[in-house]
Formats: sequence, structure tokens, C-alpha cells
Amino acid sequence: MPRASEIKKNTAVEYNNRVYIVRDIERSVPQGRAGGSLYRMRLYDVVTNAKVDETFKDSDMLNLADLVKRPVTFSYADGDEFVFMDAEDYTPYSLNRESIADDLLFIGEDTQGLIAILVSDAPVALELPPTVDLEIVETDPSIKGGSATARTKPAKLTTGLVIQVPEHISTGDRVRVNVDERRFLGRA
Repeated sequence: MPRASEIKKNTAVEYNNRVYIVRDIERSVPQGRAGGSLYRMRLYDVVTNAKVDETFKDSDMLNLADLVKRPVTFSYADGDEFVFMDAEDYTPYSLNRESIADDLLFIGEDTQGLIAILVSDAPVALELPPTVDLEIVETDPSIKGGSATARTKPAKLTTGLVIQVPEHISTGDRVRVNVDERRFLGRA
């Protein structure tokens, strides 16, 4: 049983006799409090997808739910449902657009390293790799000699994500993006 301070995003926890996925965590240190931090967590029920916001002290103990992680690849989109295929036994897993909206900015047609998080054999979330390679579809023209400067320009990627890239990068280039920081790491 980990403390609230040890819980990470996309962790499955049991709380009030229900299983929730932790989607967001905000840490705050209130003034005038002797001691610990407070962790405000946005939890989503894995069955009903109902949102619950709860605040825990850093010393509060939480139960981890049984979850399984399976390697998957993106297969196809069917309206608001996105289908991922298990890389080992080819089981299809459907996830709703709403539950993975932030993750979709990093999922291209050939994205490798995706992990589906299953609770009771039902997919509830995706775990992304630390970096992804995506193609630039729109950016300002490259500037000759721009590599010598540290200036950046916005670039729109195939998934719709906009990041800052160096001036010498042009439309059509494949770039490596840090998923957590949403920032350019280099050419792919």
C-alpha cells in the first residue's frame, strides 16, 4: 500500500470500494500547515468513467488496484472509438476518444511502445513511451544558417500537436518529441 505521495499518473487505485484511474495530480504545500503536502487527484471510475476530485495528505495510504499492462499498436479509429491491437495475442482493445484525448497528440500511425492498461480485462488507459517520432506537416520555411542560432519557431505535427523547433527544421522532417515535456529533442 503506497502513500499518496508515491502515486503516479495512470495508476489504478481502489478508493471507496471502487477502482479509479489517476489522471491528474496536483501537489500543494499550504502555508501555515505543520508538515506535509496535499495531493489533489483527479480520479476516473473505470466502469462508469465518472470523474471524482479528491485531496489526500502525503501520508494517506491508498490501495493499488490489480491492473495488467499489455503492449499494443494503434489499429484504427471508428468514430470516437480508437482500437488498439494487442501485440502478442492480437486482442482488440477499444478506448473512447474522451478517455485518451491528451494521448492522441502523440499517437501516429507507426507509434511504437504503446502500453494498454487493463483493469478486470477491460482497457482503461494508455501508457505512452517517453519519446515519439512524428512528422512536421506545417512550419515556417527553414532559414539558411539557422542552425547556428538558438531561435525557435512553431511546428505543427501530423497529430495536431504544436511544438517549438529550431529554425533549420522544415516541413516534412521527422522529429523526436519528449512526451512528458512536449518538447523537441532532435531529428528522428
